[in-house]
Amino acid sequence: MPQTPAAVDAHLSETLVSRTKLLQGHFLHVVRDTVRLPSGQEATREFVLHPGAVMVIALLDDGRVVLERQFRHPMQQVMIEFPAGKLDAGEASLLCAKRELLEETGYSASEWAFAGRLAPTIGYSNEIIDIWFARGLSLGERHLDDGEFLDVFAASPAELQFWCRSGEVIDGKTLVGALWLQNVLHGDWVLDWSHAPPVLSHLTCTG
Repeated sequence: MPQTPAAVDAHLSETLVSRTKLLQGHFLHVVRDTVRLPSGQEATREFVLHPGAVMVIALLDDGRVVLERQFRHPMQQVMIEFPAGKLDAGEASLLCAKRELLEETGYSASEWAFAGRLAPTIGYSNEIIDIWFARGLSLGERHLDDGEFLDVFAASPAELQFWCRSGEVIDGKTLVGALWLQNVLHGDWVLDWSHAPPVLSHLTCTG
């Protein structure tokens, strides 16, 4: 009988013994877990609990993609990124992707395709980022959050690839997004596109 993945990985897996909350911030929580190692000994693991996020690779009709420039405090510099944002409690991934694209860039899309998932910081966080592609874009009004400042611009895939190679783009999710974009445009990775109704932004919903 074939072994289950859990059985195959039993010699690598750790078992949770207890958890201590170290910090509960606005949306990030830091915990310290005590775990039992495969050897039977115990160890501690400190990491960040994250609600999850989405990233949107939005394709313009002229072949360019929508990008952002935003100051990131931990890095103390402006970063080039694909539009992205965290999931609200109970929010579906696609709804979040539509909301973030509209609120940050002003764009809405008539077609969407789920690409894959990204775990950007597996050593110290459980964050998962869902990668979405969008096309059939129409431009409206942005609805940035209070205290959110960013520039929206468009670039060709070739320009993005150059920036990834030169080191101007170092954001991990955007590097992975560039890989997806390259393979999709080359026809190596095929997406399943579907039409989806628009989603109102938080600003519109709350009046």
